[in-house]
Amino acid sequence: MKRLRTLLGIGLGLAVVVGAGWYFASSRTASNGPAGRPNMANQPVTVGLATVAKGDIPLVTRALGTVTPLATVTVKTQITGQLMQVAFTEGQAVKKGDLLAVVDPRPYEVALQQAIGTLDKDEALLKNAQLDLTRYQKLVAQDSVARQTYDTQASLVRQYEATVVTDRAAVDAAKLNLVYTRIIAPTDGRIGLRLVDAGNYVTIGDSTGICVITLMKPMSVVFSIPEDSLPPVRKRLREGATLQATALDRAQKIELGVGKLETTDNQIDTTTGTVKLRATFDNSDEALFPNQFVNIRLLVDTVKDALVVPVAAIQKGQPGTFVYRVKPDDTVEIRVVETGASDGDRIAITKGLALNDQVVVDGTDRLRDGSKIRRPPPAGAPVAAAPPEGAGASGRDAGADGAPGPGRGAGRRGQSSN
Repeated sequence: MKRLRTLLGIGLGLAVVVGAGWYFASSRTASNGPAGRPNMANQPVTVGLATVAKGDIPLVTRALGTVTPLATVTVKTQITGQLMQVAFTEGQAVKKGDLLAVVDPRPYEVALQQAIGTLDKDEALLKNAQLDLTRYQKLVAQDSVARQTYDTQASLVRQYEATVVTDRAAVDAAKLNLVYTRIIAPTDGRIGLRLVDAGNYVTIGDSTGICVITLMKPMSVVFSIPEDSLPPVRKRLREGATLQATALDRAQKIELGVGKLETTDNQIDTTTGTVKLRATFDNSDEALFPNQFVNIRLLVDTVKDALVVPVAAIQKGQPGTFVYRVKPDDTVEIRVVETGASDGDRIAITKGLALNDQVVVDGTDRLRDGSKIRRPPPAGAPVAAAPPEGAGASGRDAGADGAPGPGRGAGRRGQSSN
């Protein structure tokens, strides 16, 4: 019985010791958080801030367009014959009137001489008929010949006059055909690949032509915008405004040119609900290439002196559209705002904020109404290095155990010397 009471006492003592240890361990964990780290629930949150400022917001309409030349001409022969010479090189830039090719002119030179000969003959016949008519006129006055003879001669003169007119037209046609033997550029531009070689027999009905000339300067871009975006564009055009159009490459990284809006189409495409517009560009460096797909940014208007903040500051939630506004005590409050125009990076605030207010743009996911914040350090300020994890605890434990502690270590050295 005495032994049982002794065992019960020992068990009760162990239970007290274990309970006390568990209590102190739980208290330390609750105060320090998991793994002995400080509890961050009420710690300030480091955030990124932006200041409400005044600025201009461009109203830009974005669209995908196709580079479309203002003139693309397939050069064809206007006569039939053998192509004697090709006077251009592929890819050459030409001016209007430059010689491109020559068709064998010899048959047309011969035809011109024939037409001139016929004209000379008929003019001689006409002159003789006119002299006879003058003689008959005098004889009729003297009643020496019949009136019918005079009328017949007058009709013959008119026939020769018509024949001469026809002959002169034939001479002009022969001269024109001779001109057509020299094929010239009908417009400025750049020549593409050659479609026919010298020595081939070309005809008026050839569908391929000799070459294609594309006008490169200036260049136009045709693009489509939604019908809902058309009214402000037409309003600005009626006011006489020049709307700037910027062309960018497919990745929207390289600016290919800056031009202006020329016109809009006269009808809306009912299948897509869009309307086509045309913008022109100088294209002095020929960065815009025919049939190239480009991104167009059409500057329709600009909102002046608006209160602007970064788009990242705008939040959507149960209150509606809001921002986290920073208060003087470094806490934040939810401020419901009304927004206006945006350029993609900044957005205008029409109601809810004042000039020079500060709003949170980074770290909003960790904030609540009334949360404490830590402002970012100024640019160039030194940042204190955090101690290695567990360094403080190991130092304290080492001091308690006496491993590097100067007091206990000195005591051992004193005992050793003794």
